[in-house]
Amino acid sequence: MVEEERSLTIYMKSQKHSHTCINCGQEMKVYHATYERTVQDLPIFQKNVALKVITYDYYCLNDGCDTMTFAEDYGRFIGRSGRMTCRLEDFIRTLALETNCEGAAAICKEMGIRISGDTIIRILRKMTDKPSHPCSDAIGVDDFAYRKGQTYCTVICDVATREPIEVLDGRDGNELREWLKRNKQVKKVTRDRAGAYAKAISDELPEAMQIADRFHLHHNLLKAVKEALKHELPNNIAIPNNPVDQLSKASDDKKNGTRESIKS
Repeated sequence: MVEEERSLTIYMKSQKHSHTCINCGQEMKVYHATYERTVQDLPIFQKNVALKVITYDYYCLNDGCDTMTFAEDYGRFIGRSGRMTCRLEDFIRTLALETNCEGAAAICKEMGIRISGDTIIRILRKMTDKPSHPCSDAIGVDDFAYRKGQTYCTVICDVATREPIEVLDGRDGNELREWLKRNKQVKKVTRDRAGAYAKAISDELPEAMQIADRFHLHHNLLKAVKEALKHELPNNIAIPNNPVDQLSKASDDKKNGTRESIKS
């Protein structure tokens, strides 16, 4: 291990001398090549952590297999070709879903993680490559920006698990409409005020209950309060330049009024 002011480099080497072919599943022991992988891991004390992993390629000697060579697979640790550990990817994905891509990148930088907003976008896009799982009968729908003002997408979350289950291109409701056609079990949809989402849900699931999410309920309440205050209060409210002098004057006027009433 090599420690520097802002980074830690950890050198690792596989202890295995055989590996299973990714295609035919047979165990192979003949090396094809050796190379070094650099994989980023979770930071330690705000220091960037880089894993230098010596990895082996193997020949597949099975004549009936189409694979000639294959690399070691480290499973849920660093996978077969990833540039960061799976646990780091999971952390970044969770952070980005709770904030946004650029905000997550800024937080990661302060923590000692080297990543850009564009890379976080690619991590989120990988979620759509996973096989979809049946969701419950209640979902949440909202839009988010890959690039504010230019590229928008739609995210669908399962209310039961509170996890994202699908990321759709665009926010015009067309992709959502197609998704709803394949998920007729949905009975409740929490959404924002977008008319495109409302129409897609009404057309495909007319019996489904549509619920305004808490953020937009709060937004609508504040807007109503502002409108009410605008009608009840004057446009201009005079504020004295020196409130202390005004109070002293009012007190003097009161005393003078008391003296005059006594004299009379």
